[in-house]
Amino acid sequence: MKYSGKVTGPESLGRILQQARLLGGLSQRELAKRLGTTQRYVWEMEAGKPSIFVERLFAMMKETGVELTATITTGDQDA
Repeated sequence: MKYSGKVTGPESLGRILQQARLLGGLSQRELAKRLGTTQRYVWEMEAGKPSIFVERLFAMMKETGVELTATITTGDQDA
């Protein structure tokens, strides 16, 4: 099954990442371990915590008319 959504900023990206993590049955701590980072970093990403890079990325996308869509794929991907 696939779920898609438009990414309009850091907050919506964070919500989509959180939903993907939850659908995958992972805790923030488990995901952080797989990524080699901290649970706090995962929490900040999911919360849409602003960073200079992300703010500039979304500002550039807005100015250039670029839209970003994220797709979460769950279950059997061969079906």
